[in-house]
Amino acid sequence: MDEKTMVNDILEGTKAELTTFQGVIAETENMQLRQTIQQIRNNSESFQYELFKVAQTKGYYKPAQKATVTEINTVKSELQQ
Repeated sequence: MDEKTMVNDILEGTKAELTTFQGVIAETENMQLRQTIQQIRNNSESFQYELFKVAQTKGYYKPAQKATVTEINTVKSELQQ
């Protein structure tokens, strides 16, 4: 397995992990446990971002095309309704 594949696999796994953390946080009643999970999620987000920057620098990641002002305003309007 090459480095690019490994980096992308780790990024995908971390994104899935973050989604799971969010669900657990939303359903956790115990405040101490909730804060602990939030801290773990925050650390995971920091790791994901640092790895993303490495992937971007090495050309392993190509970001999606930027949204136009019209597209942004359309989404804003839809969400405000």
